[in-house]
Amino acid sequence: MNALFLAAAEEPQNPLIPHPDELVIGLIAFIIVFGFLAKKLLPNINKVLEERREAIEGGIEKAESAQIEAQSVLEQYKAQLAEARHEAARLRQEATEQGTAIIQEMKAEGQRQREEIIAAGHAQIEADRKAAATALRQDVGKLATDLAGKLVGESLEDHARQSRTIDRFLDELEAKAESTGAAR
Repeated sequence: MNALFLAAAEEPQNPLIPHPDELVIGLIAFIIVFGFLAKKLLPNINKVLEERREAIEGGIEKAESAQIEAQSVLEQYKAQLAEARHEAARLRQEATEQGTAIIQEMKAEGQRQREEIIAAGHAQIEADRKAAATALRQDVGKLATDLAGKLVGESLEDHARQSRTIDRFLDELEAKAESTGAAR
């Protein structure tokens, strides 16, 4: 071996070309390291990479399913919101219609009460007018009888005669009043 070292030392060595012994030892070391990595580390690395890939794909699938579910829920909420808006519009319309109906009923009730009050007022006025006419007739008759008695000089106490005289006198007055009122 000494001869090899001497022969090798005599030749000029190219720095780019390794010595064959070093090349063989390096190749054996590389095969041992590569074998160790292929047998021990590479399956663990592949296992971890596969788990990460599955986790990522599962996460993507979960995200897609969550997005689909969220879209479905959003569509349901939109449908419920549209339905609620439609219901609110319907309730507003019903309230407006009911309000209008109540106002019409109240107006009709007010009109009816007004007409009843006017009719009652007219009836009261007519009754008061008749009572006043009767009272006036009696007072005028009494005054006319007293005046006629003073003019004639005798008492006109006969009630039948007195009533006829009063009635005739008042009828003449009413006829004159009507003819004067019609002429105007």
